[in-house]
Amino acid sequence: MTFLMRRLFGLTLAASVTVLAGCATQDSVSRASGEVFDPYEQTNRSIHNFNRGVDRYAFRPAAKGYVTVVPPDMVRSFNYFAENLSMPGQAVNALLQGNLKESGIALSRFVVNTIFGIGGLGDPASDFNIPRVDTNFGETLHVWGVGEGAYVELPFFGPSTARDGAGIVVDFFTNPIGYATNNPADNITAYAEVVRRLGDRGTYSDTIDSILYESADSYAQARLIYLQNRRFELGGDQSEYEGVYGDPYSDPYEDLYAE
Repeated sequence: MTFLMRRLFGLTLAASVTVLAGCATQDSVSRASGEVFDPYEQTNRSIHNFNRGVDRYAFRPAAKGYVTVVPPDMVRSFNYFAENLSMPGQAVNALLQGNLKESGIALSRFVVNTIFGIGGLGDPASDFNIPRVDTNFGETLHVWGVGEGAYVELPFFGPSTARDGAGIVVDFFTNPIGYATNNPADNITAYAEVVRRLGDRGTYSDTIDSILYESADSYAQARLIYLQNRRFELGGDQSEYEGVYGDPYSDPYEDLYAE
């Protein structure tokens, strides 16, 4: 077993054990009470306020400037580039999930877009009808039967869960590109991801602003939207959460008491 494989195995095992320790209790408690499992709400709200401040005074203006100055086609190309760099890591996760087909698709997208898409700035793989792939180690843990754990808000990253938070850390170290000896720049995947997030923040500015700055409780609103979307992505039954989260397709700002 190579050093990389030993490191990968050690990271995945450590993350799995850590998250498993906190998730079994979460599942029984939250489902029995019918409430969001947020035992760290006070700390989470403090981090949320910090994240809002960073967004208001740094990330939001930078993102708006970015999408104003950079043409939309280039913003889209940089997003393709960041997505392409994530493909080897997604292939690893699909493999860990036992999904050989999706792992092969991720590698195929990476090869095609790298060679024919000018290093990933284009997306000819979609033109060749190679389907998109979107997975991560948080999903890998889900496939392994790990519960989502407590809701957490991470500094700079925003809404997450104990399981997905562990997944973010592991994904950072398990992308094979990070171990390539001929990388054009150190931490290129991290830089590309920052640029992608800038593009998304600028493109969907109105929607994000409405959540962070126009809702009565931006923390609760962000938590609700994240948990609904994440559970839907992982194939969860939304009806299991009705009465706590409501209809995922309803207007979150609707006056429930209006006639």
